[in-house]
Parts: sequence; C-alpha cells; structure tokens
Amino acid sequence: MPKWMKLASAVCALLAATTFGASAEGLMDAEDVKIAVVVHGSSSDAYWSVVKRGVDDAAADTGAQVQYIAPQVFDSVEQARLIKAAVATKPDGLVVSIPDIDALREALMEAIDSGIPVINIDSGEPEGESIGVPLYVGTTSEYQAGILAGERLAKDGILQVACINHEVGNLSLDQRCNGINDGLAKSGGASAVVAVEQGDPSGVQQRVQAYLSSHPDVQAVFATGTASANPLIQLFEDQELWSKYKLYTYDLGPEILESVADGKMGFGIDGQQYLMGYLPVVLLAQYATHGLMVQNNIYTGPLFVDSPEKAKAIQKLAMEGTR
Repeated sequence: MPKWMKLASAVCALLAATTFGASAEGLMDAEDVKIAVVVHGSSSDAYWSVVKRGVDDAAADTGAQVQYIAPQVFDSVEQARLIKAAVATKPDGLVVSIPDIDALREALMEAIDSGIPVINIDSGEPEGESIGVPLYVGTTSEYQAGILAGERLAKDGILQVACINHEVGNLSLDQRCNGINDGLAKSGGASAVVAVEQGDPSGVQQRVQAYLSSHPDVQAVFATGTASANPLIQLFEDQELWSKYKLYTYDLGPEILESVADGKMGFGIDGQQYLMGYLPVVLLAQYATHGLMVQNNIYTGPLFVDSPEKAKAIQKLAMEGTR
C-alpha cells in the first residue's frame, strides 16, 4: 500500500464526527482527480513555500492533478477572484485559507453551493464553519496560541511587547496579536500592534526600529510570521539588539531555526504547515477515489520550538522545505 494511503487510513481510523458524508457513487481514478488549492499566501513566502511543498508532495503521492494558486501579495479581494475562477473549472476538491471571511464569503458559497468538497487550512476555522466549510486543518485557535505565548513571556518577566503584524486585515494575525496581549494581561502586561508591510524587509526594520526608539518600555518584539521575523533577525544582528530586547515569532523557517539554535531568538511557534498542504490533498483524493473522509478537524499546532536543541533537531528538515 502506498504511504499516502497508509497515512489517510490511519487518520480516518483515529478521527470521527462532522458533515462530510461517505459516498460510494461516482468514484474516480486518482489520475482523473482535480484539486485546486487557493490560499492567501504566495509560495515565495518562506511559510507558504512549506505549505506548497506539502501540496506538491501529496500530488505526487496520490497521482491527483493539483494546482496551487495564490495572489502575488496578500489581497483577499484577489483571492476571492481566484477562488471563483477555480470553482468555474469544477474541481473535484477545493482547499482554501480564510483570512477574511467578509471578502471571501461569496466565492466560498459558490463552491459550497456547487457541491465541491471544501477544506479550510491555516486560518479562519470558526468563520469557515459558520458558512458550511466542514473541515479545517491547521493550528488550533491562533488566539489560544497567542495566549500561551503571552503567558510564557509573562512568566519570564516580559510584560511589554510589540506585536508586528505584516498582513493588516488578515484575521489570523489579528488573533495572534490579541492572544499575546490577553496572555500578558493576566500578569498586568500588554502588547501593542505595530503594522508593517509584507515584502518590504527594510521597511519592516525601519518601522520597528522607530517604534522601539519611541517606546523605551518595550521588552520584546513578537513577529507574526516569517515575513516579519526574518528582517527583524537581521535588524537585531546589525544593530546588536539581542542584549536589549527579546525576539519571538510565530512560524518557522531556516533563519528562525538558526537564530533559536544559536541561543538568540527566544522561540518560534510551529504550526507544522507542511501538513496543512499535504493532508487536505490526500483527504480530498481519498474522498474522490474511495468515498472516505475524516469527520473532525485536524490540528497541526501550536508547538513551541524553544531551545537550541529542538531547533537544531529540525534544521535539516527546514532546509529541505518541510518545516
């Protein structure tokens, strides 16, 4: 049995209870299955490149025809247009992320009303469920992950934090910053959101440096993803800020792991996004070919990579594109 079938069978055996119904009618050969993955993150982004690697590996393992589609930059209106275009091709399955339910609702309802099986990944779990997307694969509550992070920082005596949002309007990043703030608040701390522009590393550095200069009480900087974390690692190196501030981030990448491994960055929150790309393709291929579907959401994180030993253990996987 191929490894993807073993994986899918194991997952199916462990999980049970939503609204994807099993079906024995209209089953297809794997090579005829068409799946569209339409997300808000470009594959050139360090985080989303790992998602795409999972998508590509699942396509190879299942034999299905799979397309990865995303805007060049974060743009929910453009993502909605891309979802509508994908729905018009009548795929046998659709994978989406939901960073902005208001912008995507109409496009997603077109898919649902057309009877296309839809799986949500990465963001917008409750928002997707509210309109009838039955399955989510990703981190269990970005808000709760933020609370855990905030509580960790407070325990270490860090109570004033700058939370760097590189995709203003992305609900999941808002939830990350809100969670950090509320986790700190339990100990009398707080965080402030600093908006920066994705795709402008020097702009990220200048905006954060200016904020730190005007807010001397800040003890730590918390990036909401690799798009802001990587420029900040370089800023901390260039300006020798490691002794003055702590630096943390959501998500992993080679630069982040190297910094944690070197004992500089405090931790990275791992959502295992490779699985967010891999599992939905396998599940939709199984549904089309065997009528099988898991019945509960699948949570891939959060995990905290918070020591040099942990970071070193997965550095090779990050270089290979799977972490």
